Amino acid sequence: MSEFPKGAQAVIVGGGIVGCSTAFHLARLGWDVVLLERKKLTSGTTFHAAGLVGQLRSSANITQLLGDSVKLYKTLESETGQATGWKMNGGLRLACNQERWTEVKRQATTAHSFGLDMQLLTPKEAQDLWPLMTIDDVVGAAFLPTDGQANPSDITQSLAKGARMAGARIFEDTKVTGVTVEKGVIKGVETERGNIACGVVIACCGQWTRDFAKQVGVNVPLVSVEHQYMVTEPIEGVTSDLPTLRDPDRLTYYKEEVGGLVMGGYEPNPIMWAENGIPKGFHYSLLDSNFDHFEQLMELSLGRVPALETAGVRTLTNGPESFTPDGNFILGEAPELKNFYVGAGFNAYGIAAGGGAGMALAEWVAKGEPPYDLWAVDIRRFGRPHFDTDWIRARTYEAYGKHYTMAWPSEEHDSGRPCRKSPLYETLKDDGAVFGEKLGWERPNWFADIAGGEEPRDIYTFGRPNWHGPVGREHKAAREAAVLFDQTSFAKFILKGPDAQAALSWIAAGDVNKPIGSLIYTQMLNDSGGIECDLTCVRMAENEYYIVTGTGFATHDFDHIEKNIPVGMNAQLVDVTSAYSVLSLFGPKSRAILQKITRDDLSHEGFPFATAKTIGIAGCPVNALRVTYVGELGWELHLPVEYAVTVYRAIHEAGAEFGLRNAGYRAIETLRLEKGYRAWSSDIGPDHTPQEAGLSFAVKLKTNAAFKGRAAVEAQRDQGVKKIMTTFTAPADVILSGRETIYRNGKRVGWLSSAGFGHTVQKSIGLGYVRSDEIIDRAHVLSGDYELEVASERVPCEASLAPLYDPKMLKVKC
Repeated sequence: MSEFPKGAQAVIVGGGIVGCSTAFHLARLGWDVVLLERKKLTSGTTFHAAGLVGQLRSSANITQLLGDSVKLYKTLESETGQATGWKMNGGLRLACNQERWTEVKRQATTAHSFGLDMQLLTPKEAQDLWPLMTIDDVVGAAFLPTDGQANPSDITQSLAKGARMAGARIFEDTKVTGVTVEKGVIKGVETERGNIACGVVIACCGQWTRDFAKQVGVNVPLVSVEHQYMVTEPIEGVTSDLPTLRDPDRLTYYKEEVGGLVMGGYEPNPIMWAENGIPKGFHYSLLDSNFDHFEQLMELSLGRVPALETAGVRTLTNGPESFTPDGNFILGEAPELKNFYVGAGFNAYGIAAGGGAGMALAEWVAKGEPPYDLWAVDIRRFGRPHFDTDWIRARTYEAYGKHYTMAWPSEEHDSGRPCRKSPLYETLKDDGAVFGEKLGWERPNWFADIAGGEEPRDIYTFGRPNWHGPVGREHKAAREAAVLFDQTSFAKFILKGPDAQAALSWIAAGDVNKPIGSLIYTQMLNDSGGIECDLTCVRMAENEYYIVTGTGFATHDFDHIEKNIPVGMNAQLVDVTSAYSVLSLFGPKSRAILQKITRDDLSHEGFPFATAKTIGIAGCPVNALRVTYVGELGWELHLPVEYAVTVYRAIHEAGAEFGLRNAGYRAIETLRLEKGYRAWSSDIGPDHTPQEAGLSFAVKLKTNAAFKGRAAVEAQRDQGVKKIMTTFTAPADVILSGRETIYRNGKRVGWLSSAGFGHTVQKSIGLGYVRSDEIIDRAHVLSGDYELEVASERVPCEASLAPLYDPKMLKVKC
């Protein structure tokens, strides 16, 4: 063993597959890396993982990350000489009812969108690949040839060997007892064998990560859940090339192991573990087999694989795994502490993700940003509710139990609710509001007509859902009269200080050096020109800006702004989300309504678009922002929370004669799709530039002002783009939900990033990038013949680069 080090560029804490993969990739990037494992490599949870490697997820980039794992596993053994147990035997997924078959067909379309060859099979074709199963109840199946399986311990040891070959130093039986932080700067780690000076710490500690990170004020929302699987003795007919099998309607999965089968699953009533902390000395340890709890899965599996009834059982493995509230793992730099990175919470698919996650985390550390947009797993997707372990446990319990249930479009979670409520919550509930939840906030999605017999609850389906009609009512009111949205959940910040304007001018791509009272819509870019934030800023004073962004992006956007304030500039960022309510009044009659309850001039000349000013309503000072995300005249009214009920009532009393009604977030979605407005995290993000997204108008290239990402944006302006955001329409009876494949002249050119229904144009609408290997322009996009693959069937569609609806031109494309 080499001498214990005194220093390193980065210290990785944890020797499971993710820690070893990160060391492997970071060392290959030329970094001086030390990995410390408190006991032995794989001794936490990796050693008892089942080892299935599937690739398809609902996010294109997470699918890419899992594909990166597969690419690595294909060559790892030849590179290191260490066996991995990897075999690409493919993966089968069954559907046993028509709704599941629709889901599987949509998953196959998603796979095609992301470049995977997922094949739809008849029940008999599936049985030919997996002869041991009965198919009496099988409607159809999907097969992905590039899925596979690996031996968790072997593949981790192979990664560790490769890391050592690249220069990484790995020390087992070395417990990290603390992280040295001075004035917010990481100085090193403390261990039982001595201290190591370093500037970067990477926590890959599995289910121990939450407690370890908490020592330095970093929140990692994960908890431990018991997960069981059975290993049988050899079974006749089980061959080494048997594909992995997932049977979600029976909640179970299978893979071959030494001539027998591994069978496990995701029960609806999981058992949470270590609620009072993980026992000391827990390593290479398993929990007692819980045959009574596993019986429900066993009974379901016997109906699929009768041979299990007589098979000998070698083991029933019960090992705790770390799970997260949304079922996605956690990667990235912690917003609370610079240069403290996390790779944890892999929800029992750490082997599938390990290779790609280690690569992504290593690049994140080395280059300061991930290799591609990883918002779906970014640690900054979490917020205030995720600090409370009881809330995390309740939501994770639900997420685990839904692992194999139907993934319905627009499905909401039920647990841990209500958590954060607007002052209007009860008022809106009495009016029929059906709430959704984002970052703990209760938000009205739609309003049921209770008096008319509508039930105020979501009924999920792959067809038109029960809220389709009510949302249509709200949509119609927004276009013809007026609607009121409660958007209190908006994240709201104040940037203040002598250098506020200079700092924001550097961070924002838009021109924020505008007169007091100006409202600026802007993106914030990374050095590659990708869109990190999409928000509005109001110049409140010479040295103060009020910043408004999406509910779910509160942590992410605050972190991005704060970390990019240039060193030496005096500007402070403060989160004021909970101080203000937001009532958004939109529609052609919104001015008439609002003018009835304020003495301030609301005429276009007196209150132009993209401006803000304080007006009085019912005794309340209201910061009124003239802006829109629905394509209609209107104002966002920002006011102290204690005035919310009073102002709400005043607006409704004034609006009664004009047909004002409450509306929810699902109407916002249908309205913005008709107008072609982009949404961050779906239509735009770090992988998309303003030029590609059709947002160049919001970038200050006509000025000489420096801003982050300017060089990349200028280069792309001069060179051209290889993808262009486009709006697609399909007949009203075609159900679009996102990720449908786009074909131009018969060739796959992209997928829909968001989709829904346009109640004004009476068509299904989708937004998506038309992509090419060559530079393209608007003429290229508009000259093609287009189809969308929807649930594995192609349907004709039309492409447009203009809004489908524009009230200024009184023009509707039907």
